Amino acid sequence: MDDAPLKHSLGALLWDVDGTLAETELDGHRPAFNLAFAEEGLPWHWDPLTYIQLLAISGGRERLRSFLSDQGPEPPDPALLEALVRRKQQHYTALMAAGAIQLRPGVQRLITAAAAAGLTQAVVTTSGRRAAQALIERLLPDAAAAFAFLVCGDDVTALKPAPDAYLLALRQLAMPAAAAVAIEDSSNGTRAATAAGLRTLVTLSEATCREPLTAFKGAAAIVSQLGESDAPVSVLQGPACPGGLITLSYIEQLVVSS
Repeated sequence: MDDAPLKHSLGALLWDVDGTLAETELDGHRPAFNLAFAEEGLPWHWDPLTYIQLLAISGGRERLRSFLSDQGPEPPDPALLEALVRRKQQHYTALMAAGAIQLRPGVQRLITAAAAAGLTQAVVTTSGRRAAQALIERLLPDAAAAFAFLVCGDDVTALKPAPDAYLLALRQLAMPAAAAVAIEDSSNGTRAATAAGLRTLVTLSEATCREPLTAFKGAAAIVSQLGESDAPVSVLQGPACPGGLITLSYIEQLVVSS
């Protein structure tokens, strides 16, 4: 299935960042937190399994605050929390610049195709604006202009799985939810998008691929990735994908079938 001209039922793509555009969680945020812990002389090290469990909490600052709260009877020291967040952000940016984080298969292909078709695209993430912009500027320099705007964790009070970020994006688009599709990798993101009334395409990441499909209740389709010619898609739920690639035509099926 190729990117044939759209029938105008699909109005926008709303992209999550962490785990969706790139495998940032395990390859970027986790080691950045560990480097921050080491610099502060703290005895903690988050292995992949520990970090995957912590991902049940949306937002890096909130994740860290919850972890610190579990380390003793006293509330987390605000100064330590801010110092760790600042160091972590610095290390994350450095890891990005060093090439430790790469786009997932099919991401640039699909963003480029959507831009060529004149389709509106935006980013909707619970990450901070600084981290999201660093990823886009580093990994998508030629496609960054394709995004009309970014809605980040800084912009809303309630993070995913609350629908606030997606509802804000829809208000900025002045578009009904039925005309847009969210691309997510996590159960929290899926819950947020579906609660906002969006059709949701789940592209499982390293951090979420072991979760049961029931964790993504309400998803219109669940796939292994977006796909490249040498890395075809496995569809776990939703319409068949005979060409092995998630295309605009495939995504439009999700809107038409709603």
